[in-house]
Amino acid sequence: MQTLDLALLRTLLAAVESGSFAAAARMVGRSESAVSLQLKRLEEQIGEPLFVRAGKQMTLTGAGARLVEYARRLLDLNDEALSAMSENAIDGTVTLGVPHDVAETWLPAVIAGFRRSHPSATLKVIEGRSAVLLSRLADHQLDLAVVFSAGTPANALWSANLPMVWIGRNDFNLKKNEPLQLAAFDPPCFFRAAAIASLEGADIDWSIGHASNTLPDLWSAVNLGLGVAVRTPAAVPPGLAVLDSQRGLPDLPPFHVSLCGPPIETKRTVVDCLRAILEECLAVSVHAAT
Repeated sequence: MQTLDLALLRTLLAAVESGSFAAAARMVGRSESAVSLQLKRLEEQIGEPLFVRAGKQMTLTGAGARLVEYARRLLDLNDEALSAMSENAIDGTVTLGVPHDVAETWLPAVIAGFRRSHPSATLKVIEGRSAVLLSRLADHQLDLAVVFSAGTPANALWSANLPMVWIGRNDFNLKKNEPLQLAAFDPPCFFRAAAIASLEGADIDWSIGHASNTLPDLWSAVNLGLGVAVRTPAAVPPGLAVLDSQRGLPDLPPFHVSLCGPPIETKRTVVDCLRAILEECLAVSVHAAT
């Protein structure tokens, strides 16, 4: 009777959640070739291929997708058992604030990692704009917050640069003698401010084609051709595309994604544990997006 190797299953999940073998290698602390070898051993044990390669993309096979579901359950149970048997099990509640873009892209991997490692703890997530999240963090309504900003916030614990990109329909082309229609959040929104500053710096007329307060509504407007948006390259939804300078659009400045919170270590272990997982996941996600 064979026994599945949990270390191999953890590497499989890292590859699926991070989107690449290179990113998975950083998550599990191994070389990319070691990750590839681990997954090959897992395929040999299962007797089925787990991934199919399409160019640089690796897509799960049907057997791979089924194994991923079992892997999550096995690892959750393993981590829960270890936590329950430990005298130092982490419990308590930690509150995290994130922008809408992060909630729809990077957050699921953070939640999965935190729940696997600390099943006795509770993670509460609040979505909002970065300016609001920083204000709530200052008022001690949040323990940690991931924010987007033009510069690095004073209370940043971790920070990295990301590019801003124009996002629109594949058939978009800038029309002469017509103002560019923007789909953007209501102010204050630094993505909106950066888009307007870039257009005015390039002497391109613009107007707000659609104002929104939620990301799904924003993408719906862009899909309908009501305007182009400026967001992160990690947030491009299916059916839309990053619009390069060949479409006549000006360059955009980079911005900062930062993890903000209390300095150094807190007196609450659950906060420090989430901070460590966030820093690791953000580093992998930012690398994959640049």
